[in-house]
Amino acid sequence: MFDTIFFDLDGTLTDPGEGITNSVAYALRQTGREVPPRSELYSYIGPPLLEQFMDVYGVDEAEARAMTDEFRVYFQDRGILENELYAGIPEALQALKDAGATLIVATSKPEVFAERILERFDLRKFFTVVAGSTMDESRTNKADVIAYAKEKLGRPVGKALMVGDRKHDVLGAAAHGIPTAGALYGYGSREELVDAGAVAIADTVADLVPVILGL
Repeated sequence: MFDTIFFDLDGTLTDPGEGITNSVAYALRQTGREVPPRSELYSYIGPPLLEQFMDVYGVDEAEARAMTDEFRVYFQDRGILENELYAGIPEALQALKDAGATLIVATSKPEVFAERILERFDLRKFFTVVAGSTMDESRTNKADVIAYAKEKLGRPVGKALMVGDRKHDVLGAAAHGIPTAGALYGYGSREELVDAGAVAIADTVADLVPVILGL
């Protein structure tokens, strides 16, 4: 049994697809760019936003920051509400708490937004620590977020596991010697998660607890 379980937020605890893609579309329109089909915008769910804008559009950091600022104009009031709780998540979290695990959120989403989302869905009560990125983008890499989460916890994590839906979760946790269980019901593919080094895959939310407790 794991002492500590780190959870990603987007694509793992909640489905933010509508809100994030609408926010990206807004940012693109505001910066004079054509908006591609929504299916092409799902790649923005998971990676640090600044990094994703730079990678996709080949812009420098200053321009990517301008795009990120526009994203947040929409997201902070509207996009944050265009989000759905995955059915079965509260029950899964309660089962893991009952099994004795300490639960932590480690997300590349700004911490202030993560706290609002968790409170909205009544999930905050399950987590001892919520760790997210900074609004100035100085902490967005998942490895850095996990390091910050460990610091906030203030004690050794013991036997730890990461649960997330993208390769960034797997690689960030691996930097700390922490294995990852992939959440395939999110936005990453099985190939992406396995290639990154996920030690197990939960195909559905219903599989989460059996997979985690079975490792």
